[in-house]
Amino acid sequence: MYSGQILSFNKILGQLHDAGNTTTLSHYLNLLDNVGLLTGLEKFSKGIIKQRSSSPKFQVQNTDLLSALSNYALIDALNNTEIWGRHVESTVGAHLLDAVKTTDMMHSYWRDGNFEVDYVLEYKNKIIGLEVKSGISKFTSGMNRFKTQFNPDKMYLISENGLSWKEFLRINPEELF
Repeated sequence: MYSGQILSFNKILGQLHDAGNTTTLSHYLNLLDNVGLLTGLEKFSKGIIKQRSSSPKFQVQNTDLLSALSNYALIDALNNTEIWGRHVESTVGAHLLDAVKTTDMMHSYWRDGNFEVDYVLEYKNKIIGLEVKSGISKFTSGMNRFKTQFNPDKMYLISENGLSWKEFLRINPEELF
């Protein structure tokens, strides 16, 4: 899903005051998750109450869905850093979802205002943060804020300056801990 679609969903969800509407949307997301299309990642928080009260971040379970719904040919996506970045981030997220299915690893995201970390993994009482950038990038302000606030065991920048997304897809995420 594109960030604009995520923001639209979050805005709609936030505007719904009737519990029935929120329950219906949650049920639809659950159905999409059960058939392997789309899941909603929970917001990472040390407090479960805060985590459950936030809107989920959409994550495709198979990037073919994202590609099929895109109006761009591969060459167009490769030449547009914003679109390509979305595809790379979704690919990393789908890889993490696959790993979570076979372990007791938890997979979430974190956001605080304009600060974000794309993915947070929790496993065996350890926390790691992952920020995904498709191009050349350095440590981000979101990563710095997350590190200060939660003191994770490790932080990874998946980019051309850090661990490349192609290399990352060859790694079993358990090995990151």
